[in-house]
Amino acid sequence: MPAAKPLTRRHWLAALAAGSLALPAWAASPGRTQVELWKDPSCGCCKDWMAHMQQHGFDFTVHEVGNNGARARLGLPRALGSCHTALVGGYVIEGHVPASDVQRLLKEKPRALGLAVPGMPVGSPGMDGPEYQGRKDAYEVLLVTPAMKRGEVATQVFASYR
Repeated sequence: MPAAKPLTRRHWLAALAAGSLALPAWAASPGRTQVELWKDPSCGCCKDWMAHMQQHGFDFTVHEVGNNGARARLGLPRALGSCHTALVGGYVIEGHVPASDVQRLLKEKPRALGLAVPGMPVGSPGMDGPEYQGRKDAYEVLLVTPAMKRGEVATQVFASYR
């Protein structure tokens, strides 16, 4: 029997995006959810968001190459962009989305591309350090869904923070 061909990067991304790739047992900590993250190597708020997510049961594979290419490959419009892009359970997570909203998304499993917090609102997870002196700006977590026209997306409010 011939040896199986290794998966290419394109196959891995497609399988992850479809949510159909099971990670090997050695790749995951028991009871923790795996996240793939693209970010700039020097971004401190991305590291703070990761720490927030890790406190809530998420583990990371990090690509320190910036996130513009990943965001585009995963189909999220630039207008919804932030400083980091993640993939978890087949969903795109853009920006400073609270862990509780990611957990809710994974539990409810809506037909969606994922969640986005455009920009970098002060007070959101990762943007809530001491340098902000307790300031909390209002922001919304958007559920991003496919639109009727191919290649476009629609958004609706998934959660509001005031």
